[in-house]
Amino acid sequence: MKLEKLLEGLEVISIQGRIDKEVTSLTADSRKADEGATFVAVRGVTVDGHSFIPTLADRNLSAIVVEEVPQDIPAEVTVVVVANTAVALGQLASNWYGNPSSKLRLVGVTGTNGKTTTATLIYEMARLMGYKAGLLSTVVNYVDTEAIHASQTTPDALTINSLLARMVDAGCQYAAMEVSSHAADQHRIAGLTFAGGVFTNLTRDHLDYHKTVMNYLNAKKSFFDGLPAEAFALTNIDDKVGEVMVQNTRARRLTYSLRSMADFRGKIIETRLDGTLLSLNDKEVEVRFTGRFNAYNLTAVYGASVSLGWPVENVLVAMSRLVPVAGRFQAFHSPKGVTAIVDYAHTPDAVVNVLTAIREVVGNNGRIITVVGAGGNRDKGKRPIMAREAANLSDMVILTSDNPRFENPADILHDMEAGLDTDVLRANAVSIIDRREAIGHAVGIAAKGDVILIAGKGHEDYQEIRGVKHHFDDAEIVTEIFAATV
Repeated sequence: MKLEKLLEGLEVISIQGRIDKEVTSLTADSRKADEGATFVAVRGVTVDGHSFIPTLADRNLSAIVVEEVPQDIPAEVTVVVVANTAVALGQLASNWYGNPSSKLRLVGVTGTNGKTTTATLIYEMARLMGYKAGLLSTVVNYVDTEAIHASQTTPDALTINSLLARMVDAGCQYAAMEVSSHAADQHRIAGLTFAGGVFTNLTRDHLDYHKTVMNYLNAKKSFFDGLPAEAFALTNIDDKVGEVMVQNTRARRLTYSLRSMADFRGKIIETRLDGTLLSLNDKEVEVRFTGRFNAYNLTAVYGASVSLGWPVENVLVAMSRLVPVAGRFQAFHSPKGVTAIVDYAHTPDAVVNVLTAIREVVGNNGRIITVVGAGGNRDKGKRPIMAREAANLSDMVILTSDNPRFENPADILHDMEAGLDTDVLRANAVSIIDRREAIGHAVGIAAKGDVILIAGKGHEDYQEIRGVKHHFDDAEIVTEIFAATV
């Protein structure tokens, strides 16, 4: 690609050098900046790409994109100065891959909880409506039916556009993607054209990165601020910041709710562990999901589907065929009549939502036993809150390891135990560091009619300990233990 074409649409402060030259590759990784490449010097959280420019002097690059002009750059290398290289990388990546997001209808989903389920179900809805579609999610990425490993909630700008380009080449007409607060804050979605955006909810999370809830809110809000006028912005008005999220958007504002008047209204009529009878804008549909939080997710999916122009009756039929996402309220049943729910709930609010959903179904006909941990090297403030909420809403809670990363698991459990601040809570809790042993203990004390919630890891099939990922799958473990207790 010619450099002048690569730079189309980019807000440039100055250009030093020729732009009528060929570019062989585009990268923000200095290790991949080979001959003919355009290198974008992005200021990251821990590393500044500008610091690597001196090491690239002999690479015969075509151009560098910077925020400040470096010293001693070879005369043949074009220097492009911009205000923000992270934003520039998004636009450049989109240009490099042929602006794929403009060639399909892309819906972004942001919020603390429910992103994966909502985005995945929008993708599934598109396919059930007869279209080819793509997905970018925490669990897995899809190019039509081809599954591609997902390493983070929202990839970097180059990876996003690469995957979107593959979707276009595969004939996809729609795509759904999770938009994390990190991705919005780091401008990984810059340059993308969205057909719509969905806001699920906002609760405490990622304060190790954002530092304050307001910073966290503003990162998510920036996604809606950037939506084009022809897009839709669908927000949950039952959340206290639902209307704040879309107050400055140019997009068409739409609302959904379970509690008040909205463009899309959901109502739970009847609920069970294996499904719910749901009313959506006064039309009933039986769905294979449980819990109020899933009713919100499904109302959002319904709203997004109708906003994309799909016929209401077809949408309702398709919704009855949807199935839960792996690791999201995934139920397993033992021969002895015990049910285990594996769920990704890893925030206090998510734990409350799942346990409330279970209690609504179980009532007083069985006990709830919760196995829960907290991740290492992450927001420590939520640890005691998660333990307290789990203990308050369970008959028995077992605190255990999640992904300790580089922390001592015992220290993490100690932080969680601080939330058990009454004799009653402490009496119904036990700490077992080994997660397999903790799940086994839960199964061992469960009786017919009891429900075990295994929270925190969901779809993850590993435990990260001291920088090493060891295979560990909650669903596999509980299935094995159930089979061994026949």
